[in-house]
Amino acid sequence: MTDRPALPWSRRSLLSAAVAGVLAPRPALSATPAARIASLGGAVTEILYRLGAGPRIAAVDTTSLYPAEAMREKPNVGYLRALSAEGLLSVGPDLVIAADGAGPADVLALVREAGVRVETVKEPPTPGGVLDKIAAVGRLAGLEREAEALSAEVKAHFADLAAQRARIARPARALVVLSLQGGRTMVGGRNTTADGILGLAGISNAAEGLDGFKPITDEAIVAAAPDTVVMMQNGPEPPKPEAVFAPDTALGRTPAAARRSLVAMDGLYLLGFGPRTPEAAGDLMRAVYPDLPRG
Repeated sequence: MTDRPALPWSRRSLLSAAVAGVLAPRPALSATPAARIASLGGAVTEILYRLGAGPRIAAVDTTSLYPAEAMREKPNVGYLRALSAEGLLSVGPDLVIAADGAGPADVLALVREAGVRVETVKEPPTPGGVLDKIAAVGRLAGLEREAEALSAEVKAHFADLAAQRARIARPARALVVLSLQGGRTMVGGRNTTADGILGLAGISNAAEGLDGFKPITDEAIVAAAPDTVVMMQNGPEPPKPEAVFAPDTALGRTPAAARRSLVAMDGLYLLGFGPRTPEAAGDLMRAVYPDLPRG
């Protein structure tokens, strides 16, 4: 928690207060839209801003990196999957909208016990999942009309992307590398946002033999033979091809190394599956297929 100190309550005292009525439970549903929303999840926060609900956001988490004013202006309650009830309750929300996977679960349960409405939003990495997410956030924020307009805009962008994807004659193979730390290469396999964004960009996942985000062996990297490596750029400097494709590494023995084909993109933009996802997939597509006809 940065802007406000956490409440000096233990979990036991929070529960006791909720049960005793010191923190009076609010109704699960209200006709009045929430005035103070704790937004947990980069895509959730981005959607709320796009719907015009930025002034109603009481706090965000560390994955809420876009728009930039979210982290600059809003109290930060910590990492999405390592929240504290004290931190959340200290900002006085009347609604928590959390991306699926936020937690720990007992923390969210404790916040509910304290009388705060907590809603989770599913995040399947598909066009339909993005549109459903926009609709869900709009409904929870009482901004259904604005959500319908945003959904129509994003749906049109997905349609344009599909038309571009249809022009790809032979899909390239790419490896989405999350990290290269400690000699372990972490990649995105099936059923991940990495797999989802590659599919939207018309690219085959070279890590299709793995399920989830997993470390991959050097032998498997060489056997996967990616044409391109995709990495996150979460700082001012992108990863350098000479480091990623160093001759003494497994990635240095792939077709991607021979082509010096390395694509670095902002992590939330690439894998967040929010309203900008069609644009992110389009940027990735053009980076991998620079000669693809456009029209």
